[in-house]
Amino acid sequence: MTSSPPETETYEVTLSRDEQWVAHHVLSRRLDEALEIDEMPPEWTLELLATLEADGDTERLTGPQADRLYDELATYVDREETPERDVSDGSTVLDRLEVVREAEA
Repeated sequence: MTSSPPETETYEVTLSRDEQWVAHHVLSRRLDEALEIDEMPPEWTLELLATLEADGDTERLTGPQADRLYDELATYVDREETPERDVSDGSTVLDRLEVVREAEA
């Protein structure tokens, strides 16, 4: 008798259109950077982009997806050349992801 694999727990993260754009932009840049140096983009980046594009305004992220998006956004928000509008929206997303990360711990 085989058992079903355990389901991966997901967390709902509601993002506005502008917040989704910033997250999408950060992940798209990550893909572009890999392609520019002839590397295969990390699979998690593609999966996370697909998740952001599929779910509408409520994203269902796994814990690892939330962690990776948090790390990528934190790096982007901390850069001096990041536009202030993106810093504001990105910081809001970081706050929401922090709640997810705390719930997971």
